[in-house]
Amino acid sequence: MNIYIENHGFVYETENIVRMFFPNEKLPIIKEYTAQKEKPCVVTTVTYLPDGNTLLCTGVLIGDFEKYSEEKLTAGESDEKTQERMLAVCLYRLLCDYSGRSQPWGILTGVRPIKLFRKLREEYGEKYAKDYFTEKLLVSSQKTEMSAITEKNERRIIELSRPDSFSLYISIPFCPSRCSYCSFVSQTIESAKKLISPYFDLLLKEIEYTSEIVRKNGLRLESVYVGGGTPTTLDPDKLFRLISKVMACFDMSTCREFTIEAGRPDTIDEDKLSAILNGGVDRISINPQTLNDNVLQVIGRKHTSEQFISAFKLARDLGFSHINTDLIAGLPADTPESFRYTIEKICEMDPESITVHTLAMKRSSRLNISGVETGGSGYAGQMLDFAQKKLFSCGYIPYYLYRQTRMEGNLENVGWSKPGYEGIYNIYVMDETHTVIGCGAGAVTKLRDPGSTELIRIFNYKYPYEYISGFEEMLKRKNGVVEFYDKLS
Repeated sequence: MNIYIENHGFVYETENIVRMFFPNEKLPIIKEYTAQKEKPCVVTTVTYLPDGNTLLCTGVLIGDFEKYSEEKLTAGESDEKTQERMLAVCLYRLLCDYSGRSQPWGILTGVRPIKLFRKLREEYGEKYAKDYFTEKLLVSSQKTEMSAITEKNERRIIELSRPDSFSLYISIPFCPSRCSYCSFVSQTIESAKKLISPYFDLLLKEIEYTSEIVRKNGLRLESVYVGGGTPTTLDPDKLFRLISKVMACFDMSTCREFTIEAGRPDTIDEDKLSAILNGGVDRISINPQTLNDNVLQVIGRKHTSEQFISAFKLARDLGFSHINTDLIAGLPADTPESFRYTIEKICEMDPESITVHTLAMKRSSRLNISGVETGGSGYAGQMLDFAQKKLFSCGYIPYYLYRQTRMEGNLENVGWSKPGYEGIYNIYVMDETHTVIGCGAGAVTKLRDPGSTELIRIFNYKYPYEYISGFEEMLKRKNGVVEFYDKLS
């Protein structure tokens, strides 16, 4: 599927609109004007007229389907933002006509729809924000209402953040095995066993180095999140040492939440959970993704649903008062009926928070490379609809929402919680509310200027072996945090 771009620079948005309808196709971008267009293709053209008006032209040429659309913008409304949006609207409508289906999020392709909704609400009011979503971005009424509810629930958490606030992210990039849908920078224990101890020792040094920078700049810690990978691939001693290092290095008196992902049930035992709990962590995430064993086998999870249930009960019996579970809609071999079973069973177990993801077919994942058929966008939509109704009925509220590229059905991920159990790190990192400082392989530090929307990124090395060999150089990058706050002061 060729995309012809003529006389405009709206490449990113145009490509994303086409990808909604053709998620697995290669989409070559052709910027030069060519009179003869190679089918199948879409065409987008901007023409500036002598009278100051602008003519937007789009076309979809696929097989026997050949349709064009024109939209004229007056000089007063022909700013670049409006041009980009209207070009997307025209192209989207043609593709809806061709495919016979619309998209739940309309032309909205961004990762952070709630952040956009908040900006519109703060500037013009909630009614304007809702109308803009439905009328200008063609978002469905259901997704618009979900955005409004989620934004309201997020607001109280965001307002707790201060200009000197930050959150800490720590990466443990090891897993017992690689899930077929995964594209994260993580390595299996089998392939990286020799790297774990040297990596861990350097990680503790980076945490200590980072704490000195934080202290010198007077930053206030709001939340800690230890992710990966699977942090519970570490043994109990290393888990306790990691938590103790954080507790010793940072002022925890302002920290509102300390989360560790205990994501894989097959990595959990009583000693590890006790080390986490006794260390002072107040939130863990145990993630089955599904409670259907045949689906677990297809996606490469080396555990059963019964192992998850046992791990969850063990954590509860030991005294964990905030357990999150992650689920995925649209997995291969899953059906609306089997997904319904998962949701109902999880609700019976009564976790404090539940995150319902939609499968995202990342290009580097084994699932995408192998060409395995998934449940399809129709199923994923049904699954999310059922989850929403069930979770609302059980007293859960949506507290954060984000989207990814190549998601089944162009849908979304939603964090649900009982009131008062929102995962605040998730809100802060997704809203880009304040600075997030990352430690470990693959971690990214995002420095937020409290006086603007500016974000400065500092990248750690991606892979454990790079992290180990380039550790001193990587620490030098952290000095960018000092330079950033020196400029602010």
